[in-house]
Amino acid sequence: MAVIKNSEALAKKIKSCSECLDKKFSGEAGTKALLVCGGTGCLSSDSKEIRDSLQELIKEKGLQDKVSVNFVGCFGFCSQGPFVKVLPEGTLYRMVSVADAKRIIEEDVVGGKVIEDLLYVDPTTKEKVQKQEDINFYKKQVRIALHGCGLINPEVLDEALGYDAFKALDKALKMERTDVLAIVRDSGLRGRGGAGFPTHLKWKFALDSVSAQKYVVCNGDEGDPGAFMDRSVLEGNPFSVIEGMMIAGYVIGASEGYFYVRAEYPIAVERLKIAIESMRKAHLLGQNILGTSFSFDCHIRLGAGAFVCGEETALLNSIEGKRGMPRPRPPFPAIKGLWDKPTIVNNVETLACVPTIVREGAGSFNKYGTEKSKGTKVFALGGKINNVGLVEVPMGTTLRELIYDIGGGIPDGKVFKAIQTGGPSGGCLTEKELDTPIDFDNLVQAGSMMGSGGAIVMDEDNCMVNIAKFYMEFICDESCGKCSPCRIGTKRLLEKLEDITDGKGKLEDIDYLLELATHIKNNSLCALGQTAANPILSTLSKFKEEYIEHVVDKKCRAHVCKNLMEYFVIAEKCKKCTKCARNCPVSCISGTPGPNGTPYVIDPIKCIKCGLCMSSCPFGAIIKR
Repeated sequence: MAVIKNSEALAKKIKSCSECLDKKFSGEAGTKALLVCGGTGCLSSDSKEIRDSLQELIKEKGLQDKVSVNFVGCFGFCSQGPFVKVLPEGTLYRMVSVADAKRIIEEDVVGGKVIEDLLYVDPTTKEKVQKQEDINFYKKQVRIALHGCGLINPEVLDEALGYDAFKALDKALKMERTDVLAIVRDSGLRGRGGAGFPTHLKWKFALDSVSAQKYVVCNGDEGDPGAFMDRSVLEGNPFSVIEGMMIAGYVIGASEGYFYVRAEYPIAVERLKIAIESMRKAHLLGQNILGTSFSFDCHIRLGAGAFVCGEETALLNSIEGKRGMPRPRPPFPAIKGLWDKPTIVNNVETLACVPTIVREGAGSFNKYGTEKSKGTKVFALGGKINNVGLVEVPMGTTLRELIYDIGGGIPDGKVFKAIQTGGPSGGCLTEKELDTPIDFDNLVQAGSMMGSGGAIVMDEDNCMVNIAKFYMEFICDESCGKCSPCRIGTKRLLEKLEDITDGKGKLEDIDYLLELATHIKNNSLCALGQTAANPILSTLSKFKEEYIEHVVDKKCRAHVCKNLMEYFVIAEKCKKCTKCARNCPVSCISGTPGPNGTPYVIDPIKCIKCGLCMSSCPFGAIIKR
């Protein structure tokens, strides 16, 4: 990598890389490019082996000058991966296996024939869809934070430069700091980590703080169950996040930045390391960047997986080598943060939005969204949903559009019950809220919150009391223990939920849950504790009848709470085939086999509710009740 000494050299390099990328992807001179998804989900399904196989086949056939293979970031449509996209035609193959690599080379690349059985099939029309942009999952998406993901190789600086990287930094360094800050202000960008605090205000506090040393910290400690937004951004285009951090550093007068990323994200960490090292070699990090007086470098710190370290002051303690526990505020980090110096903490998605905003102007961002929530938001869509994946949609998109138009609805014709947004700190929204436009304020008003972007869909087979218990188990494990309301209060909440789901609950326990949850919310030190009881408050508000059923009727309508259900054999349907008895691990099923035998019965005392009898019965004679 040649050293990029100044703005003119950067412009020349960007032009060269852009032409190279265009040539590679446009099919000039009959060339083709194969884009292979290298996100964590597809890697777990052998996408690396698919890439290697494609490269070997290309070499075997002497096609190195005609065909290239790009290992790119997440395509987003996780439930349909691994993906291989063929350019310039734009043919998207999904659920590709290693064995399919040979077919792609021989039938498509060489033979020019589309492989029909690898195309996505629209579940409504049953028609095969060849191009990515024609799939419903992608139609309503707008990629700003995910800029470049699924297109460029995240480990190659030249490809990032060919796709607009560092144009925004170059533009910013030619402007006054306050003018750059004004662009961010006019864009309406709010923090994507959960609180939704206006980004420009946080930056202004740090800019106005007088100190010889200031810091920018990127919060990549993504700990919500089911969340993978920040991981995918870092895996798909780490250069955009670094550029956002550098622009923030220029605005506030910082010379150092820290990426705090959980160690469970090894691919994201490795690609971030590669990006930082390549930028140092190109002199895009270090002293006097692009020939200006601006100097900046960044470092990586690995988190050990503590959920509380997603809270910015606990994160700062962790970077300093201290136990990850929150600090009382004020003073806020923008005044007294890392090593007592002014520090701004923004999450991955927030920083990833900054280059587009600065490069293309505030209007490129604020033309999307609602009055108070501008731009787009990335969601990790999971749970009981057909199209599991990563989506970026304009603020104001409704929950109904997210679940049904993009998510493809609920599998197996089941009935939608709720969507949990905001992770353990959020709440459940029901059918009544499906037409709520997604933004920071609307979700809070509806009884949940945006959070960092996790969205878990639930259907009729989910027990909402059990859901509250699941999140409370998580919170109890992750509480740092610093303040009594969170440390002790969440444990007491969990104990009451366990009593209720075990059939030992009393009606007064419901009032107890509400009173204690409110106390914890009002008296905990940090945001984790203050929102810890939200799943209980939310489910009590919207599904109180399920709590009452558990307590009064000793019944779980979703048949999830094991101590409140039993497996039962319908005598009229039983064919006395013995399969249930033979599969029972505790021998609690008895009967007489054969046409003249007696129907089988299950001993509810011995039964451990493993469900093997029900899954093994070919006649549907066993039910839960």
